[in-house]
Amino acid sequence: MTSGRNPVVSDREQRILGIIETARSKPARFRDERVTMAHGAGGKATQTMIEGLFVPAFGSGLAPLADAALLRVGDEQIAMTTDAFVVKPLRFPGGSIGELAVNGTVNDLAVAGARPLALSVALVLEEGLEADALRLEVGAIAAAAEAAGVRVVAGDTKVVERGHADGMYICTTGLGRRDPRGSPAPDGVRRGDRILVSGSIGEHGTAIMLARGELGLESSVESDTRPLWPAVDALLEAAGPALRCLRDATRGGVASVLNEIARASGVAMLVREGDVPVLPAVAGAAELLGIDPMYVANEGKMVAFVAPDAAQDALAALRSVPGGERAAEIGEVRTEPPGMVLVETAFGGRRVMDQLVGDPLPRIC
Repeated sequence: MTSGRNPVVSDREQRILGIIETARSKPARFRDERVTMAHGAGGKATQTMIEGLFVPAFGSGLAPLADAALLRVGDEQIAMTTDAFVVKPLRFPGGSIGELAVNGTVNDLAVAGARPLALSVALVLEEGLEADALRLEVGAIAAAAEAAGVRVVAGDTKVVERGHADGMYICTTGLGRRDPRGSPAPDGVRRGDRILVSGSIGEHGTAIMLARGELGLESSVESDTRPLWPAVDALLEAAGPALRCLRDATRGGVASVLNEIARASGVAMLVREGDVPVLPAVAGAAELLGIDPMYVANEGKMVAFVAPDAAQDALAALRSVPGGERAAEIGEVRTEPPGMVLVETAFGGRRVMDQLVGDPLPRIC
């Protein structure tokens, strides 16, 4: 699309896009009377709570909103992030809450362009948790930390009454050192940049839902949980300053990432639906649930925005890393309508891909 009226879009579509753009431009206000599961889903309710409550309360310390904060320490930039994990069940095909806690935290550092260094881990344990289950998750944390190249350097433990923690919750904080080869940022995306995903999407959320046995389906889908620093390292080597922005597509999936970055950079995005890599089993489960895989959580995949002249090298770099064999270019950055994501469907039409509403897959991380 170009600036001004797009002749390809009908007058009716222009009016609808204008209404959506006007609504989005209004400041977020947190007016809900009670917290719901939707506030933890990574979509509209989460955004409203963050921008309408947390940011006004905590001020500029939270800006710009990203997966990790960057702090200047002497001549170096240190990245810091914190997270909490409440996944149910504790163990699922392809991973467990302990492994997830490590990978989720180091990945927030990695997509900030920082090499992960150290973690703190706090465990909230439920009275009655079997000791063997605790041993398994401590072992999973240790193994995942070793695989990610980080050390667990601090921690805490609390125990709550039976029936109050679903066995175990884990809270983590991570520190990393910013890599000088690039400076990806949420507001760094520009017109013409290419949109890449580091592999097939939707596997983690699908694996969790199938593991709960609520759908009566059997499938071989496994969580994609893995550390992303090797992929980020390869991207920085291949693209350097041409790597505009990175974001791991966890809660709310790829769709939420695209909407967040479009708003932060004041750009539009056009995604080619047919180019988005989705495993057949994930697509089938999503169809039964009535969910677009673009909204399903991942724990080992990221979205990368790369300058056009470096896109092919960046894609090759992603595909060279274990787990990135299905990496793909799925779209590009435009200018109009600003702050919005459009999808070019397999039938040649276009639709708006809005932020996630509600919480169709709760407690997945």
